[in-house]
Amino acid sequence: MASSIEPDERRLVEAAQRDPACFGELYERHFGRVYAYVARRVPGRDVAEDVTSEVFHRALAGIGAYEWKGIPFAAWLFRIAAHAIVDRGRRAGRELADVDADNEPDPAEPPDYAEAERAAAVQRLVADLPPDQQRVIRMRFAEERSIREVAAALGRSEGAIKQLQFRALETLRGRARNEDV
Repeated sequence: MASSIEPDERRLVEAAQRDPACFGELYERHFGRVYAYVARRVPGRDVAEDVTSEVFHRALAGIGAYEWKGIPFAAWLFRIAAHAIVDRGRRAGRELADVDADNEPDPAEPPDYAEAERAAAVQRLVADLPPDQQRVIRMRFAEERSIREVAAALGRSEGAIKQLQFRALETLRGRARNEDV
């Protein structure tokens, strides 16, 4: 799979190096995986959002120095994320995550992306849902909001939110089975 994505990804990186305004497409492509990586390693949605924002800020600031070596761009982002998590822990005066050299992607060797690829596949499946179902799934699972919070935010009843969530999850399960995710 990486071989078919590699030329496109390389083109996007080179475009962003020439014009930082082109970084948006790389951001869109990798946000979900980077956020998921960070969210599993820090306490709370607010911290995950802050660290993810910092990762992309650092990536944009350093895109000119990035060298394409045939390794997925996401590996570089995960390395930045690992460092951002550790930096955040140091600033907070406590360890926020169990990140060590064994968990960081090795730039000389492509890491195993099975989990990240599954997360990306789920993101693509969610993006294919109707807009109301997308919002409910993202708010419930990415933002970790309660049914009550989602209902209040969307101006719907809790029952309506439960129904939207049920339909979305059933659709996702079926599509995930069909795509072997």
